[in-house]
Amino acid sequence: MIELGLLSSPPAPEHSVSMAVDDLNHHLIAVGVGVGEDAATAHCGLRTLVRNMAQLVVSLGILVAADKLVEQAFAAASIKFPSALFAMFCVFALLLLLPPSLANGFMAFFDPATVFIHRWLPLFFVPSLVVLPLAVRDVSPASALKILFITFGGWFASLVVAGYTALSVRRIVKTQLIPAEPMKRPSPFGPLEFWAWAAVFVASFAVAYVSPTALGTTATTCLPFLLASTVFGYILGSRLPSGVKKVLHPIICCALSADLAAVAYGYLSRSGVDAVLGDYLTESPSNPGAGDILMGFLGSVIISFAFSMFKQRKLVRRHAAEIFTSIAVASTFSLYSTAILGRVVELEPILTISILPRCITVALALRVVSLFEGVNTSVTAAVVVLTGLIGANFAQAVMDKLRLKDPIARGIGTASSAHGLGTAAVSAKEPEALPFCAIAYALTGVVASLFCTLPAIRHSLVFIAGDASASQTQHISY
Repeated sequence: MIELGLLSSPPAPEHSVSMAVDDLNHHLIAVGVGVGEDAATAHCGLRTLVRNMAQLVVSLGILVAADKLVEQAFAAASIKFPSALFAMFCVFALLLLLPPSLANGFMAFFDPATVFIHRWLPLFFVPSLVVLPLAVRDVSPASALKILFITFGGWFASLVVAGYTALSVRRIVKTQLIPAEPMKRPSPFGPLEFWAWAAVFVASFAVAYVSPTALGTTATTCLPFLLASTVFGYILGSRLPSGVKKVLHPIICCALSADLAAVAYGYLSRSGVDAVLGDYLTESPSNPGAGDILMGFLGSVIISFAFSMFKQRKLVRRHAAEIFTSIAVASTFSLYSTAILGRVVELEPILTISILPRCITVALALRVVSLFEGVNTSVTAAVVVLTGLIGANFAQAVMDKLRLKDPIARGIGTASSAHGLGTAAVSAKEPEALPFCAIAYALTGVVASLFCTLPAIRHSLVFIAGDASASQTQHISY
């Protein structure tokens, strides 16, 4: 019993101390290893972040630089064809000619740029909406009502024509629908971005208020806070509940935010809102405003269509009959029905011409109307956005009433009548129609732009709109 008691007795104090020290050493070593792993992970994460940012800057910079170079070359050669559209075709042709491995690598390199463009797309055509108060002062209430009638009626007619054309061709060719390539969705905006842009706005607004020419000119001094207010408004609108977005779309919220900032600064600085809006979109390369910076990406948006079309090339090839027939018919119908409706309701010819590309994404719509003389580009942008908002809110319900249930018909009908905003609305509820929306969204603008580069079509549209003098000017310019 004594031996058992001795064996079961606690260890000596010296031995306990030794064990405690060993345990502490093991614990410290384990903690050290953990800290080392965390540090290595953090270092690796930081390196990945820097590499991704560098890839984004380089790839986006190449797209912007390519757009500007081709634009300058076309201007020097007096070529009226949209330069960005030419660049897009060149990129698409290059991707088709490259071996698959190189083409995939090319796509992967420019993926950060295309994701960036997709994420911030509405910002690039908002400037025309921001300065809309300056552009519509000469538009009478009667003309505004006529434009609204053409916009609503034209959207419905374009949806019906595009949808039923696609459905009719589908019944003829009877091509089986196959799954499309998955489409990457941009990440949502987080609180850090929200508050960061809010802070930039407050700080830069204060600087501009204290010293209106702190950065050289009023346009460059106002640029930071006007840009921040535009971005902040878009992020705020994107974070609103879905029910609120139907009334206050992120694009509208974005434009309102910039306009409110302009009103506030114009009042506090006593320069007036007109002067601030003039600084927002100066259209001067030597003295750009916030709007000029944003609209400088429009050409890159068009070029990026090449990547989305290449990614869905198998789908385009398989359903070429439905896609190209529907888009050609819908694009032609949209242009000529707008000109005819404008003539019927006796809308001023120049306003009719300004709203011809109502179903085309703003990036290409502004290029299309630039082929005509004396147009109001702000009215163009406003009508295009309004058309998109109508489609985003009502396209799916209208197609249900019309019994358009085929995914191809629904996708092409939505995008051909309501471009990118309609596509965004479909993406949340109809993933099977989304690829056809994305294809039609790009191709509708491309096809309509190609049509309008043809002198005969431009001349006929101007003639139908009722502007004989403009028609003569267009004819002489050929």
